[in-house]
Amino acid sequence: MLAYITRRSLLLIFVLFGVSVLIFGILMTFSPERRAATYVTSPQQAKDIPRIIQQFGLDDPFYIQYVRWMKEVFKGNLGWSLVASRPVAEAFWNYFPVTLEMNLFAAPIVIIFGIWLGTLSGIHRDTWIDHSTRILAIVGWSLPTFLFALVLLMIFYGYFQIFSPGVLSDHLTMFILDHPDSFRPYTGLYTIDGILNGRLDITLNALSHLVLPVLTYVIVVVALNMRVMRSGMIEELSKEYVITAIAKGADKKTIHIKHARRNALLPVITVAGQSVAYSMEGSVAVEVVYNRHGIGWWLAESAVQLDIPVLMCICLFMAVIFVITNLTLDILYAYIDPRIRLH
Repeated sequence: MLAYITRRSLLLIFVLFGVSVLIFGILMTFSPERRAATYVTSPQQAKDIPRIIQQFGLDDPFYIQYVRWMKEVFKGNLGWSLVASRPVAEAFWNYFPVTLEMNLFAAPIVIIFGIWLGTLSGIHRDTWIDHSTRILAIVGWSLPTFLFALVLLMIFYGYFQIFSPGVLSDHLTMFILDHPDSFRPYTGLYTIDGILNGRLDITLNALSHLVLPVLTYVIVVVALNMRVMRSGMIEELSKEYVITAIAKGADKKTIHIKHARRNALLPVITVAGQSVAYSMEGSVAVEVVYNRHGIGWWLAESAVQLDIPVLMCICLFMAVIFVITNLTLDILYAYIDPRIRLH
């Protein structure tokens, strides 16, 4: 297993290098003036773009500029964000906890419910259980995310006056800003920091603001995992080893759960892993509709204002996330199906 992981890790390093070259190649299509923004770290520097072009040699050959850019990246200098009015690296760590917090609650629900409902649907094919889950999958997958988010917001917040948008209620946000010594942001996740600071009211308030975003994301994404799991279960249950085991009187629950579901998990793991990876860049529709200033909201605002340093940062971040995700999926594949380790 260790040799298998080592081979995969070395391969993914080359993939990450190729992605960085591709990202920088796209950056080179912009003018030197626009590219100079990736080296700006303060509003004052933004007023002296010609000096930055000369200082960083933005007219130099591609490979020289690439090496220079990577050195700045490794130093943590990702440029200045016009949207956040602060260095990109600093802004990233301000917005990332908001996105991470939602995913910590949503991702396990998506994976567990997707596998569970898909397994039930596959085992009870063409019964009321199957029809019910399939209807849920069709509705969840067909509805646009922004529309579903707006409907939930209109019903729960507009009509019932509960589950307001944002990350925290205004009075708690003002309390944290006005009393920095009374509330320390250890992790940036209010659900956890509230507990660490002994403020359960902040934790509960943060949880209430997560209900609608998590519900929106779960219903939309769980549909895909459920459909893939159902198809895999139906395929596995029709294979000869299952039919033979049932004919010999083997326990159906053992066959369904221990054998058929395990073999059907490979495509589900792929879909679930990629879904979690995509969600780490923030669901743009969810964060914009619910006014949660996370990576997705930041990405949307930066795209509108062509804030190139931010777009570069998020592209690099997503490249790293997908490299880590693919390595994790490869390890899970090898665990579920040991034959994969031989390839």
